[in-house]
Amino acid sequence: MATAAPRSESEHAGQSEKVRAYGCENRCIVAIGASAGGVDALKRLVRDISPDIPAALLIVQHVGLTSYLGDILGRAANMPVANAASGTKVKNGHIFVAPPGAHLLLHDDHMLLRRGPRENLARPAIDPLFRSAACSFGGSVIGVVLTGSLSDGTAGLRAIKICGGVSVVQDPDDAAVPDMPLSALQNVEVDHCVALSEMAGLLRRLASELAGPTPEIPPVIRLEAAIAAQEHSTMEQTERQLGIPSTFVCPECHGPLWEIEDGPITRYRCHTGHAFGADVLMQAQADDAEQALWSLLRAHQQRAELAKRTAQREAARERHSLASQMATRAAEHEADAKLIEEIIHRRRP
Repeated sequence: MATAAPRSESEHAGQSEKVRAYGCENRCIVAIGASAGGVDALKRLVRDISPDIPAALLIVQHVGLTSYLGDILGRAANMPVANAASGTKVKNGHIFVAPPGAHLLLHDDHMLLRRGPRENLARPAIDPLFRSAACSFGGSVIGVVLTGSLSDGTAGLRAIKICGGVSVVQDPDDAAVPDMPLSALQNVEVDHCVALSEMAGLLRRLASELAGPTPEIPPVIRLEAAIAAQEHSTMEQTERQLGIPSTFVCPECHGPLWEIEDGPITRYRCHTGHAFGADVLMQAQADDAEQALWSLLRAHQQRAELAKRTAQREAARERHSLASQMATRAAEHEADAKLIEEIIHRRRP
């Protein structure tokens, strides 16, 4: 099976010819990303899209270990819907859905599923699909960011734009959760920002237009696409190309993070390839801190209870001095536990 290794300059020179060979002179790839609130948004979108759209639609929705998204969208859409499978060629008028636990990637005219490192705490994640689509189809790609929290999709949408594609974002005022559309609008020169009710018609029109030119694909975009495709087992040979060492550690594997300046976006990757937007990294750090606080609270509560019971046993044996010491310790641990509880309650939304 072909892999998603970065292409050389000579391979890039033939990219336009390859795209034409796939029957793709128009914008034939629509890559769609969604997160929180995305199921309802995707149902509405696929219901409205005309089955004669001259493009393949590839969808990444953040999902858990089990997902019935393909079945749900299949009941709503007016065209065939299938869970993506490695080696399957993309087809116009078809919808392909990323399954749980794997990144959905494009390599030339077919799809790849890879259990590469999670990005923005998700697998499937949106950025890997967008980058791989940009690498293989360049100016023939339409990237779409729908409702969702945090910023997955922003870096990938920027990659699509850099590689000659078109960017479409759901109007934040129309989104159930506006964070992802807002992030895209703040960091990418978005071509179209529309409400969901207008998006199907817009995508049909854009897909019917001739694709724009594909510039030379930046090596860093190819490199990050290759990491998602598990073409690099470690970051040892790639970290210098991506960024500079930071003082932060990966919340997934606790290895060092490299800081990547991607235009207006600051991102992070670790040795094993886990990737984060700055906002996602801060959220992960906050989750780690809260987990540590709960563990610390439990430890102080248990120490207080143990000291109380020891004080009671020593008092029963009439060893009052030791009983008094244990009672004092119990009070100290209870005071510490109360302080930690107050910190936890202040952190709640």
